[in-house]
Amino acid sequence: MSKGVHHEFQAGAGHDEHEGSSDRSFGLVFAAVFALIGLYNAWHAGRAWPWLGLISAGFLALALVRPAVLAPLNKLWMKVGLLLAAIVNPIMLGILFFLVFTPMAFVARLVGKDFLRLKRQPEAKSYWIVRDPPGPEPVSMKDQF
Repeated sequence: MSKGVHHEFQAGAGHDEHEGSSDRSFGLVFAAVFALIGLYNAWHAGRAWPWLGLISAGFLALALVRPAVLAPLNKLWMKVGLLLAAIVNPIMLGILFFLVFTPMAFVARLVGKDFLRLKRQPEAKSYWIVRDPPGPEPVSMKDQF
């Protein structure tokens, strides 16, 4: 690692390689999901439950006997998850920002709140905020990392 460069900012670092679940746990989860869907289908007099049970049994058998066969499906499922995250995350954060934080900021401005103390105070001698009681001793900040 080069000195002075954070490990996340080096070449090749980041989100290029995602480690997903093991192939065995992937197979067991999908076996459980298809089994639950099959049970729900059977409960509501559906006709697809035998096929869903067969798929569930196939995933279970592969997960227990030879999980490496499920590796391509596991990687594909991971890529689908990353694609969904890339689409849904910005949308949800935008909704959160515009439906929660923006109205809160408007209300705060209406009632005259200045949480960050950004208003100019020409008569103030200093913008320094004195802590009472004082914070930790400066010596305690010597070896932070």
